[in-house]
Amino acid sequence: MRASVSITQDLGMPAIYLHLLAELLNRIGVDERDLLRRVGLDPVRLKSTDLRVSQSQAAEFVTRAMIESGEPGLGIMLARELKLPLHGALGTAVMSSRTLQEALDLMTRYLTLRAPHLTVTRRKGSSHVHYSVSCEVDLGPLQGFILDAMLFGCVTMGEQLTGAPVAGSRVQRRGPEPAYFHRFRQRIAVPVDYGAAEDALVVPISSLSLPVRFSDDQLAITARAQCEQALRELTADAGFACRVRRVIETSHPFPPKLARVAGTLFVSERTLKRRLQEEEASFQTLVDQVRLERAGDLLANTGMTLGQIADALGYADAANFTRAFKRWTGDSPSRYRAEARRPVTATIRSTSPAPL
Repeated sequence: MRASVSITQDLGMPAIYLHLLAELLNRIGVDERDLLRRVGLDPVRLKSTDLRVSQSQAAEFVTRAMIESGEPGLGIMLARELKLPLHGALGTAVMSSRTLQEALDLMTRYLTLRAPHLTVTRRKGSSHVHYSVSCEVDLGPLQGFILDAMLFGCVTMGEQLTGAPVAGSRVQRRGPEPAYFHRFRQRIAVPVDYGAAEDALVVPISSLSLPVRFSDDQLAITARAQCEQALRELTADAGFACRVRRVIETSHPFPPKLARVAGTLFVSERTLKRRLQEEEASFQTLVDQVRLERAGDLLANTGMTLGQIADALGYADAANFTRAFKRWTGDSPSRYRAEARRPVTATIRSTSPAPL
């Protein structure tokens, strides 16, 4: 029996994927911004390629998206939108590979960075290689969506890497063919077999040597090192405080109430506080750390007034924001902004902000 994601490590889902899904919803007539905010997600923050959304929030958004759009095939639709650069360091590493096999081997090794809880097993037959995908935990309504996006996204990836659909490849899916699939079959460049014994991408051995159009040996070395570092950081940041911070980082409105974050993570407020204390953290400190990072970004990269920034960060007025920022950094917001826009960027002091 597989465990539920609510009782296992929640490594989150890259926010950019939910941003792409939101854009899809907009194109088919769904008010995606309203839907995101009802789930407690900030539409603007989802554009980041660095942030991750908690699996519980991602699952709620995907479920509501399917219900309100009336489109159960959103995962297949998203697969066509997954351009390689959007996959972060893994996308860069894959693009810079020499051959299709190298690219698929990288996807197998580093898939956790983009789709936590999915595992790829490579099995070589006489004429084909099966890249079988399995899920370690029960992701609930998110599971079918993720498998659709991942497997059909691999088909798209093959096209992008080699310049054409990979001849002789196919997708295998467990279970009966969904009633909606006939609407998408002609859009998928390879055959799809339902009722199979596994969820897998099947590629002819002869196609694995296909050259990648964007191959770059030097970039490949750098990107693979970045993948290794990102994987170490992701698995190291699997504590409860990290899960809480992920919810805070993408929350709307900001700052989120403790009760809202606790509900998102399926724990009581008391349990949330206790588990943070066990990791020598506090909810307020996590909120203020995110505030400091957002403040630095808004001051350096936007023309927003101090009043507008204060409002975006949940302060009553610019004066309260200015006092807090000076306490955190030793600089006033205005001075920080001026320094940040010089050729040499100002550096924020490394000390953690004090609770307000």
